Amino acid sequence: MRLINTFGGKEMNVVRFFCLLCVCSVLFCCKSVSRKQSSGEQKAKGGIDTVSRIPIKYAKGFWLEERDGYMVLNIKDPQENSHTHYQYALVPRGVKAQTPENMPVVQLPVRSAICMTSLQLSNFIKLGAMDRVVGITSTRFLFNPVMQKRVEDGKTLRIGIEGNFDNELIMSINPDLMLISPFKRGGYDAVKDIGIPLVPHLGYKEMTPLGQAEWIKFVGLLLGMEEVANREFDRIEQRYNSLKAMVGEVKRRPVVFSGELRGGVWYAVGGKSFLAQLFHDAGADYFLKDDPRSGGVTLDFETVYSQAESADYWRIANSFAGEYCYDALKAQDERYADFKAFKEKHVIYCNMRQKPFYESMPAEPEIVLADMIKVFHPEILPDHEPIYYDILKK
Repeated sequence: MRLINTFGGKEMNVVRFFCLLCVCSVLFCCKSVSRKQSSGEQKAKGGIDTVSRIPIKYAKGFWLEERDGYMVLNIKDPQENSHTHYQYALVPRGVKAQTPENMPVVQLPVRSAICMTSLQLSNFIKLGAMDRVVGITSTRFLFNPVMQKRVEDGKTLRIGIEGNFDNELIMSINPDLMLISPFKRGGYDAVKDIGIPLVPHLGYKEMTPLGQAEWIKFVGLLLGMEEVANREFDRIEQRYNSLKAMVGEVKRRPVVFSGELRGGVWYAVGGKSFLAQLFHDAGADYFLKDDPRSGGVTLDFETVYSQAESADYWRIANSFAGEYCYDALKAQDERYADFKAFKEKHVIYCNMRQKPFYESMPAEPEIVLADMIKVFHPEILPDHEPIYYDILKK
């Protein structure tokens, strides 16, 4: 660089040179900071970098798409029994984004929500976010002490049951959204007029235990707790797959059937269902494993008996007032005593009056799997203490 001596002294030239360098450095730094701030503002106001932070591996019922300034949350029936496709624009709270006119907007993070089912509630419990739940449908079998206290203190209110909501109460709560189950009894048409976003939570229709459990990421996304949800699911997945691997080489796979007669009809699930997958992962074969259906199946007694009379185990989950036993089971229908599993006292039982079957179990498939392995292959997990399912003893 050539220096021009206009003041007639070499020292003055040096001073001016360093002054010029300082000015240039300041300008460069300011411009750099300005660019960084602009980039940061653009990231905050523009696309949400959540798609990459919510990897979905097993769940089939929801996925994300990035758009300019917002995300699209897609929801569908995991069993594909319904072709209904729900879409919601997820926008950071306080940020303006140009979203499609007919697409409902949900501002993130969600600060308050109403849960329609215990399965939905299980995700909030697992995330330690019970303080976000301001409304639930029922407290009949509410086990969680934190939620019980919130109901007692009036921080979480009962809004009625599906098909008979207290709309005035819902309006007074004014939650950021309601999680719903659109394929159940419904009654949501009246609620739609209130203006609260109704977001389907379809975890109960997932066909694999890990798929159902992965809906914790769905709720974590809405609450702004992606990292917590990912970390919790990674722990669940690792333990589940570790247990599954333990029974991968078992030489004998017992046969198990499920369900009971109700009103003369036997209610079970198909061979592509969540329960059938759970039995398979626990080293057993479901008696309808070749059935192509993923949802509920209704059968008559004769059909069940012809396929399950010699099955090794019988899984039952119900709400029984008092102590359930083989005599109580036989009292329901004397033909039950003809099953091999009854004769050998191999009934796997969970009393939903005594255990948080829907409230906690959906978010703890690794524990349910351990319960089943303890039943089917006790030598693999000799020290496991059953949590949800155990062999009916009496």
